[in-house]
Amino acid sequence: MASFIRFFRYLSPFVLFGMGYLAFTQKGIYCWLILIFMFALIPLAELFLKADPKNLNEAEEQIAKSNPAYDILLYAIVPMLWAMIFLFLPSFSQSNLSRIDILGRIISMGLLCGALGINVGHELGHRTKPLEQFLAKTLLLSSLYMHFFIEHNKGHHKHVATPQDPSSARFKQNLYAFWIQTFLGTQREAWKIAIEDALKKKRRWPLIMNEMVLFQLIQIAFLASLFFFFGFQIMCFFIASAFIGAGLLETVNYIEHYGLSRKLVKENAFERVQPAHSWNSNHILGRLLLFELSRHSDHHYLASRKYQILRNFDDAPQMPTGYPGMIILALIPPIWFRVMHPHMRKYSLLPNVKTSNN
Repeated sequence: MASFIRFFRYLSPFVLFGMGYLAFTQKGIYCWLILIFMFALIPLAELFLKADPKNLNEAEEQIAKSNPAYDILLYAIVPMLWAMIFLFLPSFSQSNLSRIDILGRIISMGLLCGALGINVGHELGHRTKPLEQFLAKTLLLSSLYMHFFIEHNKGHHKHVATPQDPSSARFKQNLYAFWIQTFLGTQREAWKIAIEDALKKKRRWPLIMNEMVLFQLIQIAFLASLFFFFGFQIMCFFIASAFIGAGLLETVNYIEHYGLSRKLVKENAFERVQPAHSWNSNHILGRLLLFELSRHSDHHYLASRKYQILRNFDDAPQMPTGYPGMIILALIPPIWFRVMHPHMRKYSLLPNVKTSNN
């Protein structure tokens, strides 16, 4: 019974699809339900709900790990997300649609692409089965962010919490400066990794015969099909929603590693990644909404662990609240610094530099 309840909780993210259906078929407040749910109701609730640091015991972990239903949930996201996209695209032909409704639909689609598309794509991208990796790339396409598959697995996990990682936010770096760093830096690193992989495989023309070129062609072809079937304006609406999805991902990256760094043990070599090199959150609503992404310390400690068995570590730094609330704080840099710098002192994580927000 307990294992059934534990599994059943992971159905909760699917409520976003119901809200998405309302957003793309109705008008007014319905177009904003996903935004209100994710960034008003959940953060408010997590101010009052206690975090749950409990881990599964060995027997429970084995049951959860071997239960294929947890994987089927992730697979189901793929057709459902693409169904939302193809409900979203023609929805703008609806009569008497206000600019506020249009904006709400674009934001709603972007949040679906980020919370369910990139996030589940991230989880499946760490799997080794070809089908799961294909599904991961399909989900990343929804945010035009296919390069993430390359850079995250072969770059970010290797260089996290070091100056070499464009996805790790530096101490006192605000979110908007980080966006520039990560949007440009992850593209650059993905190209570098893809070309190096092509060289290792002895491709004849590594500059063009590599996975990044393939990803760009797929994304361009997809946008061209949108232009052909739906027109320029709706293609731009989709691009805007994709950017919101990618922005949500990179904001999550910001809060997950802000100000944390690994020690240099010798020239060009850093200590092994430990749970202390990622911010963790045990706030249950954010955990379930994002398929345990907020137990990020264990994810980086052992990336192959499936979402349903990720653990809490006592020595991992804990966020003051759940992911949705932390994202809101990150959007307002003065408040973010005022909250996070004293919190970092609590864990003895403040670098030996002066700060006015301490």
